[in-house]
Amino acid sequence: MGRCAEAEEHSSGQKVGRIQLFDITHRKKDRSPMTSEAGEIMNKLKDKKAKYEAIASSDSFVNLEDIDNRIITEVLGPKRSQQYMPTESQTQAEVQRLRDQMAQMHVSTVEQIAQLKTEAAAREAEQNRKYNELQQHL
Repeated sequence: MGRCAEAEEHSSGQKVGRIQLFDITHRKKDRSPMTSEAGEIMNKLKDKKAKYEAIASSDSFVNLEDIDNRIITEVLGPKRSQQYMPTESQTQAEVQRLRDQMAQMHVSTVEQIAQLKTEAAAREAEQNRKYNELQQHL
């Protein structure tokens, strides 16, 4: 979607908002909506944008980019964006899962190192014993 927005920005010379990006990415080459659902969503987005722009025209403190974000959230819902971006709690849960996994791997590695040291010490003791035996026979 990034390339599509960049191409549109380049050709029109204006920054592409989220609503315009949705419109661009959900139309066929003949400019018809890809699906009937996409068409319904586009109509809802246009209606809400017209209402918000009417309000914004009387209030100079309203940021049009914020309006686009608010409209997208109202029409698509906050869950829609989570298809691509996990929520903060999902991210925190994933971080905790990875920390737990790292701790488990650390414990396992420490245990393996201790076992290898024990085995190496046992081999060294066996070699010393055999060496001493050979020294006594000479």
